[in-house]
Amino acid sequence: MKSRESLIRLKRFQVDEKRRQVGQIELMVTEFEGMIRDLDAQIAIEEEKAGISDIAHFAYPTFAKAAIQRKENLQVSIDDLNEQLERAQDQLREAIGEMKKVEMLEERDQQREFAAKEMAEQDELDDFSMIGRHRNG
Repeated sequence: MKSRESLIRLKRFQVDEKRRQVGQIELMVTEFEGMIRDLDAQIAIEEEKAGISDIAHFAYPTFAKAAIQRKENLQVSIDDLNEQLERAQDQLREAIGEMKKVEMLEERDQQREFAAKEMAEQDELDDFSMIGRHRNG
């Protein structure tokens, strides 16, 4: 019984850990997406200042080129993080399933113990009633 309680605690800890991982990855994706939006705004400002929006133009702003490269790198990172997020979500679902199985086993055992206790108490009451009938009869 005690080992199952420890197993339940372990499974809950694993689920919490997986939830934290999923949350951290989601947060990183959100932050990177915000950085991309900021870079887009900065690129637009630079292009407007220079009056050039064609990246192939010889006078295209160097800062804008660097920002575009940074934006592309961030997008690659987001794509990688989204793959990690899918794996982490799968692992979370699996951990939740394992935890539920152990919890259901524990609940089933508790119900059996309760039923056995109820039956023992009923048997004891039946014994007392038979003793009472035997004395009175």
